[in-house]
Amino acid sequence: MSLPPIDPDKSASGIALDPQTLERVIPESRRPDGSVRKQLKIRPGYTPQEDVRRFRGTKQTQMDANTLPKGHIIGWTPPPSKEADPAKPMSKSAKKNAKRREKKTGDKKNDEPVKDNWEDEDEPPETNGSPAESKGKDLTSAEALTSKMEKLDVR
Repeated sequence: MSLPPIDPDKSASGIALDPQTLERVIPESRRPDGSVRKQLKIRPGYTPQEDVRRFRGTKQTQMDANTLPKGHIIGWTPPPSKEADPAKPMSKSAKKNAKRREKKTGDKKNDEPVKDNWEDEDEPPETNGSPAESKGKDLTSAEALTSKMEKLDVR
């Protein structure tokens, strides 16, 4: 049998197990003026109000155990780590599916990098000596198209 701890754990009310007699006691303590409070024995079976826990039924405790942590988003799962993929060799069907996926997404994927500032797109269109440009106005796409059509020689 092991020896009891030298500094026993105390409950919320300050009750601890006496290491010599193994009885429940409130250990002696020192008052602010320097005098010492005597050690108090606690009757067997007595539970002070501070130590009484709130009653929780089985369904309540089960619900508490199943609650999600604060800030958790329902349905969100972390993305799979790509480090695990190379460690395990892919099967034939997995390779085939990966090629299909690559082919499917490769056609739709734009290779242009995403711009940090969307205002860069609002540059005026380039014109080549159109009449509207000489007036100093910005051309819309329709005006630019009509000016290009005027320059075309159709024979």
